[in-house]
Amino acid sequence: MSGKIKNRNAANADSIAGSVSCDERILRDCHQLYTVADSGLITVAQSVGVTLLPPRKKITVMLMGNHSAGKSSFINWYVEEHIQRTGVAIETQGFSFVTSGRKRESLTGNATLHLYPHFKPLQEFKGLSEYLSTEVCTSRQKRFSLVTFVDSPGLVDGDMKYPFDVDQAIMWLGELCDLILVFFDPMGQALCKRTLNIVEQLNEKHGDRLRFYLSKADEAGGESDRQRVMMQIVQELCKRSGLNKCGFDMPTIYIPNPNKPSRCVNQIEEVCHTIEKTINQMVQNTLNALEKDCEVITEAIADTLGKDRHTNVNNRQARCKGCLLALLGFSVPLLLMVLLVLGSLSRELLDKALGEKGMEALSLYLSPVVHLFESLSGEQQLYTCGGLVGLSFILLLIARCSFRTQPTLSGRQKRQLQEKLEYVQDVVKTKKKKLYEEYLRQSVGDQDMDL
Repeated sequence: MSGKIKNRNAANADSIAGSVSCDERILRDCHQLYTVADSGLITVAQSVGVTLLPPRKKITVMLMGNHSAGKSSFINWYVEEHIQRTGVAIETQGFSFVTSGRKRESLTGNATLHLYPHFKPLQEFKGLSEYLSTEVCTSRQKRFSLVTFVDSPGLVDGDMKYPFDVDQAIMWLGELCDLILVFFDPMGQALCKRTLNIVEQLNEKHGDRLRFYLSKADEAGGESDRQRVMMQIVQELCKRSGLNKCGFDMPTIYIPNPNKPSRCVNQIEEVCHTIEKTINQMVQNTLNALEKDCEVITEAIADTLGKDRHTNVNNRQARCKGCLLALLGFSVPLLLMVLLVLGSLSRELLDKALGEKGMEALSLYLSPVVHLFESLSGEQQLYTCGGLVGLSFILLLIARCSFRTQPTLSGRQKRQLQEKLEYVQDVVKTKKKKLYEEYLRQSVGDQDMDL
């Protein structure tokens, strides 16, 4: 079961190009700042050895609970389209992703993993890839354009066999989801041990992402029946040490039906507020991460240019040291050659060539060396000459090693890094500031902003 299996025309395809929300535009612009082919932050960061990940453009919300808890019905209500199958039986046998797009489409298997590459590790769960699907719809209702729902299989106890390890799959997805909505059905399955066990494990690592709801509250009978059901659920939850915490809340929700009025308080809008709050938090986190990544890139470029300057200084010192040693290495045999040449010439020829003053200066400087050399025996003179030649070779070898330098950046590379630094500081940071101002203007007036 891989690839595309269905393709239906969008009911409201003409409305795709409609208005885009401010948050959606901000997240899209942030994503583009990272992914532009030549000047994106990911490309800039890679040039200085830094790895960045592009920000997500949507939050991921997973719904879990026992079967027939109303998870799929809530998704249909939220997007205001009949996307997911609903019923008393177990309708959702695998994981179904519901997201907004340009046209109505149904994807399964490999197509889903190509759409969500960060979910590819799900392939490691034996038998799970065949039970992955994605429903793409064109709905723009509520904040659906910024949400991807993950509808999980209904959980039951007893002899129910799943074709994959559903517990571990939900735990793995919980690592990536921004919000986990747990629906408890008041009609007898709310105390499903499998559900409670998974919730307890999720709470240990991601307790801040969990939200509990009593779904189908209008079907729980009268108010006293609902209170009794809620008490039973809360008591069962409180038996679990990790879930026994202060401030526990479990709003009652149900899908409103104008043909079936109910006196039960419906807090389903609280779910929408929770989703919206998570979206707002993601927008803020994305903008904060953009600023942080700009600082990381700036520091990396500055560090690269600083190391290059330090390397250039070391290379110049190495060249100067090598030149000095090479000069000393060549001066020893050169001095011996001069002594041999001068020794082979007659005094009359030297007087004519250097003059009286020149001979006096030559005698002054060379006489100590000549006297020392003449005081040595013939064998010692030979050893001395050999030692001086060996010293010359050693100095030349050291000079050659000293000439070895570290690679440095070319002028073009330094100009490119400087341009990237200016781009991050002048363009990206300025864009980030404007996006943050645009985000804040949704709730704060211009008179309250320090522009």
